[in-house]
Amino acid sequence: MQTTGPARRPDQYGEDGPDGRWTTYPGAPVETRRQLLAKLAWTSVWAVYLAYPVQDLATGQHTPAATTAGAVLLAVFLTAYLSLVVIRHHPGVRQTKRYLPLGLMAAIAVGTSYALGEAWLTLFTYTSVCVAVLLPGRLGPIGVLATTGLFAAVGITSHADLGTLVSIGLPCVLAGLAMLGMQRLVATMRELREARTAVAHLAASEERLRLARDLHDLLGHSLSLIAIKSELTGRLMDAGKATEARAQVADIEQVARQSLTDVREAVSGFRRPTLAVELAAARTALSASQIELDADPRLLDERPGLGTDESVALAWALREAVTNIVRHGVGATRCTVHLDETWEDDGRHAVLDIVDNGPGPGKSLPGNGLSGLRERLEQVGGRLDAGPADRGKGFRLRALVPLRPGPTGE
Repeated sequence: MQTTGPARRPDQYGEDGPDGRWTTYPGAPVETRRQLLAKLAWTSVWAVYLAYPVQDLATGQHTPAATTAGAVLLAVFLTAYLSLVVIRHHPGVRQTKRYLPLGLMAAIAVGTSYALGEAWLTLFTYTSVCVAVLLPGRLGPIGVLATTGLFAAVGITSHADLGTLVSIGLPCVLAGLAMLGMQRLVATMRELREARTAVAHLAASEERLRLARDLHDLLGHSLSLIAIKSELTGRLMDAGKATEARAQVADIEQVARQSLTDVREAVSGFRRPTLAVELAAARTALSASQIELDADPRLLDERPGLGTDESVALAWALREAVTNIVRHGVGATRCTVHLDETWEDDGRHAVLDIVDNGPGPGKSLPGNGLSGLRERLEQVGGRLDAGPADRGKGFRLRALVPLRPGPTGE
């Protein structure tokens, strides 16, 4: 397939991708100057609503001194608004100092609304949003409502008309509450990301414990038996009973060989993938690459006639196909995975079909992954078909393994 890397954000690597590229999704922590500039750029977009105070200054209805003072205060207000992005994500700034720009914004909003007119009441909307971002926990809704109350008090006492109070008051409270919801959503996303990482660590720990338990059960008895027989062999040799000693040595050799076989089988089982596990991993990897997964629910069911070795080969096929889609399927938005049965000349086969809607294999040669997968399938009597999907759009990987006769496949 093509060797062009994906241009997507892989969530499975945490806040940054595997190559360290920055992300711009809401709530992402600022760690580099480039991320900070991206945050400031997104925050500056909302400064378009400051057009009302700017228009008020441009009408010429104020004195030159008032116009100059208004322009300076507006610049200070915008600076304080943008500085909250820097201060909020800077670990060296105390929590109390983060409220200084917020207090300055509130003071400018009150002062300019009284001195320059109702057009400056728009500044309370920005203040409400910043209150929602900075105040922790339950103080957030209280702060938004308090800011809206302050807006109403200033608007009424400055004799603003009812239409202005409604048109600015609703965005003031709704924008603050929307930001509270966004903050909660971001916190939930972080918790889910941490929970997913914790689950992965727990699963790995559980598998390590299982392997350690199996190795203990396998080797504990065998090593004890070897130790006892070795001690007995030494006594027989001291007593001059060479024939009996040789018999004990033969037993020791047999026990050691069997222990080695058991350890190999345990380790092989530890590293053996399953369709259910690979499907869950595929769902996570494709979702992180913004690719929709359409998976056959029968993949999670036990299929009659599908042996253990054959099931492992299909799991490897699913892993390799998803890896190729994530790495090389630039532009792919959908991946379908289906498990079915078919009849061949040599009998009944299970067929795992993985198709994406990406650009397809192009003119590139099969890589080592597909070659190794083909060898795995051939070892269990199966085969691999890989190439362009129907109508030449996308890539299709088709893995076939024989189904064993009998109801259980054992």
